[in-house]
Amino acid sequence: MSSGVPHTGRVALVTGGAHGIGLACARALAKSGARVHIADLDGCAAKAAADEIGGQPHEVDLAEGVDDLPAEIDILVNNAGLQHVAPIHEFPPAMFTLLQQVMVTAPFLLVRRSLPHMYRQGWGRIVNISSAHGLRASAFKSGYVAAKHALEGLSKVAALEGAPHGVTSNCVNPGYVRTQLVEGQIAAQAEAHGISTDEVVERILLDRSAVKRLIEPEDVADVVLWLCGPHASHVTGTSIAMDGGWTAS
Repeated sequence: MSSGVPHTGRVALVTGGAHGIGLACARALAKSGARVHIADLDGCAAKAAADEIGGQPHEVDLAEGVDDLPAEIDILVNNAGLQHVAPIHEFPPAMFTLLQQVMVTAPFLLVRRSLPHMYRQGWGRIVNISSAHGLRASAFKSGYVAAKHALEGLSKVAALEGAPHGVTSNCVNPGYVRTQLVEGQIAAQAEAHGISTDEVVERILLDRSAVKRLIEPEDVADVVLWLCGPHASHVTGTSIAMDGGWTAS
């Protein structure tokens, strides 16, 4: 292991790694020396991202299973997710199930597959990209909030079980991040309310945040990289809020 490139020789898997936060994490881990597997529903984007960083692409629908993904990995970043907004009494049950499959069941299966290798070598890092919605709730997001709260619990159990084996497990809890998904939500809200996109960000998305700026994907990746580094060996079973003060209020 090189002290200048702390993850040389490590193998990482990032789900949802072709876009947004996942892509930023894949780039950061590759720059730190890791060999990165990028798993994404968008196979073309996964290949482009892998080509960029010298990684390995995997086109995969996490709702269908994870058996085609590598099991012998040192760093697991559970990032893939999706959103659906509707009141509970109108929320499609199939969509609720899909959100749980992608953001709870798939992380569980990936953690389950990767732990034996991590245990054998006495080192491993699990980072779950949760959300401020893993700590708080918002109306009309029952599927997403339920999934993120479940991911928080899974992460804590993995931390307790992994601790004797040198494995840490943590959640990173960003607020609204500048991704394609959020940019689309901003544009739709601006049209629906007849206001500017800047007003949507400040008055609607960041209403509960003290910092009225969107988070950049690279900012989230920096926290992920730190959690995987040598100074974070005692940081486990926790949730790191980076939400501009949302959960402080």
